[in-house]
Amino acid sequence: MEKRHLKGMALTTVAALVLSGCGGLGKMNKYVENIKYTVDPSPLIVQGDSVAVTINGNFPGKYFYRKAQVELTPTLTYTGGETPYKMVGFQGDKAVGNYTVIPYETGKSFSYTGKVAYTPAMAESELMVKILGKQGKKELPFDAIKIADGVITTPLLVMSDDKVLIAKDAFVRITDHSQDAVINYLVNSSVVRPGELKDADVKALADFIKGFAAKGNINLRGLMVDAWASPEGELSLNENLATERAESAAKWAKSEMRRNKVMADSAMTFYTLNPRGEDWDGFKKAMMSTTEVPDKELVIRVLEMYPDLSKREQEIKNMAATYTEIREHILPALRRSEVKLNYQIIGKTDEQLTAMSKSMPDSLTVEELLFAATLTNDLNEKLRIYKEVERIYPNDYRGANNVGYIYMLQNKLADAEAQFQRANSIKDNPVSTNNLGVVARLKGDRKKAMELYRKATAAGPEVKYNMGIIDIQNGDYGAANGNMSGNNTFNAALAKMLGGDAAGAQRILEQSTDKDSAMGHYLMAIIGARQSNGDMVRNHLALAVQKDGSLRDKAMKDLEFRNFKGQLGL
Repeated sequence: MEKRHLKGMALTTVAALVLSGCGGLGKMNKYVENIKYTVDPSPLIVQGDSVAVTINGNFPGKYFYRKAQVELTPTLTYTGGETPYKMVGFQGDKAVGNYTVIPYETGKSFSYTGKVAYTPAMAESELMVKILGKQGKKELPFDAIKIADGVITTPLLVMSDDKVLIAKDAFVRITDHSQDAVINYLVNSSVVRPGELKDADVKALADFIKGFAAKGNINLRGLMVDAWASPEGELSLNENLATERAESAAKWAKSEMRRNKVMADSAMTFYTLNPRGEDWDGFKKAMMSTTEVPDKELVIRVLEMYPDLSKREQEIKNMAATYTEIREHILPALRRSEVKLNYQIIGKTDEQLTAMSKSMPDSLTVEELLFAATLTNDLNEKLRIYKEVERIYPNDYRGANNVGYIYMLQNKLADAEAQFQRANSIKDNPVSTNNLGVVARLKGDRKKAMELYRKATAAGPEVKYNMGIIDIQNGDYGAANGNMSGNNTFNAALAKMLGGDAAGAQRILEQSTDKDSAMGHYLMAIIGARQSNGDMVRNHLALAVQKDGSLRDKAMKDLEFRNFKGQLGL
């Protein structure tokens, strides 16, 4: 016992000698806990690729020895190592040096900001203040003081739900068409002349009606007849003449359809007759386009000056007698009926497209083939069809892009990248450019990915969502919220919460398809913690662990739940 007592006395004496040898440094170390610190954020949190901190401190009065210097270094310590922030120096009011002076009597406050690159080991760490005291040639490491926990890693929960885009088809199963013909008449006549029926357009309409039954995939929608008279006749007669011409043209069309057993005369709603009266607008247009009538602009202006239509009609007659072009070409072309047979072409059925994509893909159009790929959920079958598109239509970028799309779903990143590059070599397009951006981000090149996304914005709102993922990774939560606006996903909820709106994040996640996943429940527990809702934390953590047992250990160490230790029920 005596030896032990003597030994203790010896150690005490040595310690006293060390402190006295360091002068004021020993006293400063003894009262190092009197230095006050506030840390923001506390705990620390990873933002982007780094961990930033702001420290506001205060050296109390009569603490800082006048001839001393201290070098203060905030340091993240963790299992296996530590990461120091930048050092900041202070000195007493009689010390020689260039550090910030701290008056002995009054002390002084200070503010410090720093940032270090994040490493995974920091997930379980503490922020310590390490101080090295100096006085002349003497140095004394002060006792390290813990000032904050660190580091919250919630931003790293961001999911890789990047929007890879498929190049869509433009397939339309039912398309609208019309077969048109013009029947011209003699002056003051509504008789359909046999010679008119030999004109190419009228004959083509007759042949279309004749072959209708054999086509099988055509649905007639209606026949419309617009009829006019030339404007040199009397107005009332012209109106009647236009009506008679519409009726005569419709009568011819009905006879053709009846003769070919296409539609019975009783289907009166099928026919629409539009007598237009005299075609003054058509006359002006024809006059302005002709090169055979001198001073045509003046002629039109003079004619428009006549408020009396009968006077204007007489003047047109006089002009027709003078100008051969008006008499033989302009006016005869206005005495007409325009016949329009509207119909729809009914495209191939889903069953036909599926079968033909296998047995005779070369007979399908590119739109039909692209659409056929949407009729199956089998990725290998989709891939086969898109490869057929690439083979048969090598100048259409969509085949190459969509092969790459399937490769992405199959986690063949290198193969997908090659396909997207090939698609862009065929045609530089925003869809494939977006997809190359996704590849770049997944390979870790966020800068290149963002550059590609900015070029691809025309591809759709999915591109902005992809930008939002990078914004989260870069720690720009305001931009992330803007780019992900309108989306109800895990990442959109994460961005909203990291931006400071936990209630808004909860609303988004509740509408998300991710809400019932293990990580969905885990994020909801964090949202609950940020709203100080203990029940929400416990309930959702229990569901998260039930779906993924590995989350139990994560939750126990997660600083998001630091205020609920012992209440988690895990």
